[in-house]
Amino acid sequence: MSIRVVVADDQELVRAGFGMILDAQDDIEVVAEAGDGEEAVAAVRRHTPDVLLLDIRMPVMDGLEAARLVCAQSGCKVVMLTTFDLDEYVYEALYAGASGFLLKDVRRDDLVHAVRVVAAGDSLLAPAVTRRLVADIVRRRRERAAADTATPQRLDTLTAREVETLRLLARGLSNAEIATTLFVSEHTVKTHVSNVLGKLALRDRVQAVICAYETGLIVPGSP
Repeated sequence: MSIRVVVADDQELVRAGFGMILDAQDDIEVVAEAGDGEEAVAAVRRHTPDVLLLDIRMPVMDGLEAARLVCAQSGCKVVMLTTFDLDEYVYEALYAGASGFLLKDVRRDDLVHAVRVVAAGDSLLAPAVTRRLVADIVRRRRERAAADTATPQRLDTLTAREVETLRLLARGLSNAEIATTLFVSEHTVKTHVSNVLGKLALRDRVQAVICAYETGLIVPGSP
């Protein structure tokens, strides 16, 4: 069964280029293209894709608002596209529910890999730029929390093994690597990850990583 994708970017050449790369894959089908955020939301409602590649900066409705609507109204996974590795809008996009982001100069193989990874329910956590984003998200949120005297999300509902799973996940380890570290099966790790997401009401692994930083489980810059 093919992975259904919508590509949304206000630059026609970018849309066409990404579309051709993805459509050339046996397991991926581009079902629609969109030139602005409003068209992207409408395309997701009409075609019910698995993945939406969404440019952050677009006319009519920007990618951030489109991501909020898509993530709130559907099960479609959103990957943000940007020309900047530290675009400030990416921080809010991750909170809106986006599963990660790609730079527009992404290599062909990495683009295809990203679509497959996100469609499988994982998130784009490996690149160093994402780790920098997470650290910056934490700084911004802690500043706001201090100003609002907000209480950070607690981890008391997690078991000791689930806390350790979250810690390793936040350091960028895959399920296989976590399984090796904890001397358990990948199936057990998947169960732990699912429990962490459910208990903390998190959408995906990206938000789990952010939570680990915000609660102080992981300190930016620590090994």
